[in-house]
Order: sequence, then structure tokens, then C-alpha cells
Amino acid sequence: MVVEMASGVVPASYHQSIGFAKSWDFVRASNLQSLKFRRSKGVPVIRNSTNTIELEPASDGSPLLGIRPSFVFLKACLNVVPRQKYCESIHKTIRRKTCTVMVGNVALGSEHPIRIQTMTTTDTKDVAATVEQVMSIADRGADIVRITVQGRKETDPCFEIKNALVKKNYNIPLVADIHFAPSVAMRVAECFEKIRVNPGNFGAFSTLFLYFLSLGEHSLKSWNAQKMIIRKNFSILTRYVFTPLVEKCKKYGRAMRIGTNHGSLSDRIMSYYGDSPRGMAYRLLVTEMNILGWEYPLHLGVTEAGEGEDGGMKSAIGIGTLLMDGLDDTIRVSLTEPPEEEIDPCNRLANLGMEAAELQKGVEPFEEKNRRYFDFQRRSGQLPVQKEGEEVDYRGVLHRDGSVFMSISLDQLQAPEALYKSLATKLIVGMPFKDLATVDSILLRKLPPLDDKDARLALKRLIDVSMGVITPLSEQLAKPLPNALVMVNLDEFSSGAHKPLPQGTRLVVSVRGDEPIDELEILKSIDAVMILHYLPYTEEKTSRVHAARRLFEYLSENSLEFPVIHHIRFPKKSTGSFVYIARDDLVIGAGTKAGSLLVDGLGDGVLLEGADQDFDFLRNTSFNLLQGCRLRNTKTLFLKRTIMPRLLLNGIILPCCDMRVTIMGCIVNGPGEMADADFGYVGGAPGKIDLYVGKTVVQRGIAMEGATDALIQLIKDHDRWVDPPAQD
Repeated sequence: MVVEMASGVVPASYHQSIGFAKSWDFVRASNLQSLKFRRSKGVPVIRNSTNTIELEPASDGSPLLGIRPSFVFLKACLNVVPRQKYCESIHKTIRRKTCTVMVGNVALGSEHPIRIQTMTTTDTKDVAATVEQVMSIADRGADIVRITVQGRKETDPCFEIKNALVKKNYNIPLVADIHFAPSVAMRVAECFEKIRVNPGNFGAFSTLFLYFLSLGEHSLKSWNAQKMIIRKNFSILTRYVFTPLVEKCKKYGRAMRIGTNHGSLSDRIMSYYGDSPRGMAYRLLVTEMNILGWEYPLHLGVTEAGEGEDGGMKSAIGIGTLLMDGLDDTIRVSLTEPPEEEIDPCNRLANLGMEAAELQKGVEPFEEKNRRYFDFQRRSGQLPVQKEGEEVDYRGVLHRDGSVFMSISLDQLQAPEALYKSLATKLIVGMPFKDLATVDSILLRKLPPLDDKDARLALKRLIDVSMGVITPLSEQLAKPLPNALVMVNLDEFSSGAHKPLPQGTRLVVSVRGDEPIDELEILKSIDAVMILHYLPYTEEKTSRVHAARRLFEYLSENSLEFPVIHHIRFPKKSTGSFVYIARDDLVIGAGTKAGSLLVDGLGDGVLLEGADQDFDFLRNTSFNLLQGCRLRNTKTLFLKRTIMPRLLLNGIILPCCDMRVTIMGCIVNGPGEMADADFGYVGGAPGKIDLYVGKTVVQRGIAMEGATDALIQLIKDHDRWVDPPAQD
């Protein structure tokens, strides 16, 4: 009997150990008698007497899902990867060991600091402007600068740029960002220190599958036929396209980066793997490199991040996640701002990653079985269920798409209407009502005195519209607030300190995540509405990310479905152990320490506290964090990515929230850059705009003066426009 699977799904290191023989088209198990197939918690497992491969299914929605329960023939419709090590440690940050690669005079690799880079936004043909921008970037502390070289017209100016910088004593390494033209890469390799090529659009590699795409066929048969063409023509492609570039770079001592992005993934990859990490993911890449024994450095970046705090947040979520896993050697934060402005958030992220790795922040070792780190699968906590006889509706204290909690003070209760507005409620005759982006619950560390009727009435009105009011156990026992949610820690619960509370009181449990297992066992006996995962920010050796992963692993192993809110209390400006945390540090810290978990599907909301920070800023940052993790959409998302001189969307405000609009100076990598957008506003020619719906251009050459109105009309034509609410 023979078992057949799609090519490459079982790494080479397993072929001999369990009897798999490798061929181009299939991986075969020739000795089925020595293999056993079973499912463990729904996960397919292949094992023989000495080895086990635990397999991950493909992402939801993929045509390759499923396993036929037949020992005679396992069709090649199973797209799986083994559970393999993708980082040095799952319980602490250890930087992945990589070799050193020189980019000019800058060394990349695990033995060196995380390097900072950015990308010019000038027209490369404008030598003076590009030189000026490179110098400004270098003066701000960047280690490397990337310059787009679109075609032959931009090639000769590269030599002028390099010579001008050398004359001004600027030796910062330059990287040529190459699109489509191998001949351009060959030429620029003579003057720039590094060449970046994208396999999705580089030379013949990008056009090899046009025949199959024209047929519109993306079946398994087509996939295998395409692989046969690759096999047949690979030597020709490498000989005439790629090998000459490698040889040229070796001759001149240049580095190379093979860099993909979501927008330039081919239709072949998108159709086979779907819009999933299978087509492009760092963790899968590192897994495969570990198997192959490769130690190449990694570059991290988030394209189309946006501007300001939105862009910084999205970058922190994407890059910070991998920094906590020890996966990074160089960073670029992509913002729709002058490139010099990208350096500061880059440095903040790099410092977080370097500190975590140097201290090897983490928790005690634990076994991890349930986190889906190869594809996304959200762990959704059990939302509150209304109980018979309860006076208020607790079902609104959490939001199913992700909750935002805020901490308020007694002073804020003295001005109820101002408080209601700051919580983003709608006010009708002075009474608060929840809206799309209203805070779901509040934390009140001090309850107002029993005789402060106005403050208590303000809280009652919030509770009446299903906003949760959370207060510590000691406060509730001393100054009880009817229908409040009471926060207890594990020690208070185990000691019975909560027992004087009235029967039926709703509990919220604050947990660190690094407690001994016997202490976490208390959770099995608690009837709680939710868990607040709180670890003091000043912990030097304990990692919040790893403590949370340990907590989620415990909950999953014991089938405990508590919703979990990520509670981070940033330090205040004072003496002693606390130090002031800047606004930008808070954004980067929240994205890294909470977003890295939410983007893995771990968590149900956030509670961000920051002394000396504006209340509206904290609320907006919280909602931006959820939206950046693709959880709760509360505003129109602009995916801004400009490489040529920037375009301004003059004065446009889009009230429709569940929408993504991409704004670009030009399309460099092709329409695939619209992969995540509903609508696109793109420079097609000087002073002209093209409008897209998804990846399809629907209007070309619109004068910029009228392009904003045309975009609004396009959104209305697709029934996506929502008129803004009337202002009070």
C-alpha cells in the first residue's frame, strides 16, 4: 500500500526516519505496515514505533482541507505542516542564531544589534533630493537605506547618488529595491551594497505561470503541472536570470535579500494556499530553515502600516510578535510620513526586542500544545450569560469582537456628562447609551463614598446600559456598589476573603500567568465572568507575552473558557522603580505586549492604563489595537503605502467603519498590493488618480482635484457609505 501527499508537506528530515521517500511530485510512505494513522484532539498524527509527526491542517476555507480516512490511499489533498520548532524557546525570548552578513560596513546577524533601516520616498531620478533624504535618514540614526530602482531610467542616477554621498562622507549602505528587471539589478549591483529582489515579480519567475492563469485553472492537477514546468525549466531560469546576479553580487561583495510581501504573491500561491500564512509566513520559513540547517538573518517589516500612531501600532503588532520569539535581525517600520520619522519607532521596537533577548525574559518551562502559531484560529472566551433574577443585563460588559476597558478615577465621576462623552457613549437628554465604539467596561479602583449620591447615580446609569463597573474586593466590601463586578486575585479567593459578598456577585479574577500550577488550579472552582491578565510592567525577568501564553495553555488544557482581557498598567512619571513612559512607547509597548497575543487569537480585549496619559488617547489606542489585530472594526482603515512622492486625500473623512481603503503614490508590485483593501486610491500619472475595487481598476486618469469626490461616489455605489452621526 502507498500513502501519497502533496510535495514537500513532510520535511526532508523525516523522510528516512519514518520511511518517506522524496520525489519531485509526491512524498511517499512505502511501508504502511510500520505506520499508524490516528487523530489526537482532531489533529492527524502519523507514527511508527519510534517517531511521531503531528500534523497541522490547512487554514479554514482552503480547498486542500480534509483527510480521507482510508489506509489504502490518502489523496494529495492534505496540506499540512509538522509541529516543529520555529523559535529557540517557547517560554522565553532567545534570539535565533544566525550567521553574519555584511551590508557594506554594517554587520547583520544575531551577534550584532538589531539594525534599523528605512526607504526613500523621492523620485530616484532626482539625485539631489534623494541624496538629501539619505543624509537626513542617516543623521537620524538609521543603519541602512533602501532606494527603489524601478527601471533603466533610474539606474544611472544610482551611481550619481552613491558618488555624491561618498563625497559628503556618508558611507551608510544603500539597498536597491528591484522590481521586474534583472538587468537593472545587474547594473545597480556595481554601486549599491545590497540588492533586494522579490520572487513574486522578478524576471521570468513572475511570468512562468501565465499560461495556467489564463486558463483560470488552479486545481491540484494544474498545480502539479506547474511544478513539472518549474522542474524542467529551473536550470534555464537560474542560469540566465538568477545565477548571473548572484555571481555579480559575489564579485562585488554585495549582499542580497529575497523579500516577499503580501501584495506581490502570485495568483498561483494565493489560489493554492488561500489568503493564509501558508503562502508567506516567518514562522513557517524559520521552521523550514531549521530543518535545512540554514542560519540566514531575517528582515521584518509591515507594509501599508499607515501613519502616526496607527502605523506604529500595526508595526508593533506584526514586528513585536516575532521580536518576542527572538526572530529578527533588521527592522523597517513603514509609515506614510517622511522616512526620517520611521527611525524612532524602529528604535523603540529594536530596544524592546534586544532587552527581552539580553535578559532572556520568560517564565518557567511549560509544554505548549494548543497555540496555533502556523495559522490563525481565535480562542473565543465564553461571553456572560444572564442569570435568573439578575437586576441588570451583564451580557454587554464584553464585546464579542473584542472588548475595550478603561480605568477611571473618582474625579471623573464629578462631571458625569464629560465622563460619558470620554467613554464614547451617545448622549440623549444627558443619559448615556452605548454606541459602536463605546468602552465596554470600566475599572474603578476607589468607589465613591456611600453618601456621594451624584457619583453613585452616574455609575448606576452606566450599569443600566450594560457597561461593566469593576472594583476591587476591598472596596466592594467597604462601600458596596449594587451590581458591580468584583475583582479578586487568586490569594483572595483561596483564603475565602470573597465569601462575605452577597450570593450571585459577579467576579473578575486577576491572574499573573506565571503562578505555580497548583495556584492556577483554583481557577477550576471559580465562577468568574472573565480573567484580567495582569503582570506588573516593571518585572525585569518575567515576560508578559510568555506568561500569557502559559496561562492560555493552562486554560485550554483544562477546557476553561473564561474570556481573558489583557491588562497593562504602564508606569508613571516619578522617582524610584517607576520611570516615565512616553506616548510612543505606550503605543509600541501595547502593540508588542498585547497585540502579539491578540494576533495569535489569544485574548478577548484590552485594558490599558497610563498615568499622565490623556484619557481619549488611551481609549483610541485601545480601539486601534483591536482593529490592528483584525478584531473589532470601529473606523475606516486606511492602508497607506507610497513609494513615489506622496498623495494627499484632501480633507476626506469616511464615517463607514468596516472598510479598508488603500492610498498609494503608485503601484510598484502590481494590483496584488490591493489584496487587503476594499477600495484603492492610487497615483496613475502625475496629477491623475486611478480608483480600484479590490484588485480591479475601475476608473483611470481622474484629475486629483475631483478624485476624492469620485472615491466617495464609488463607495456609495457599492452601498458601503454610512452617513456620519448627527453632532449634539
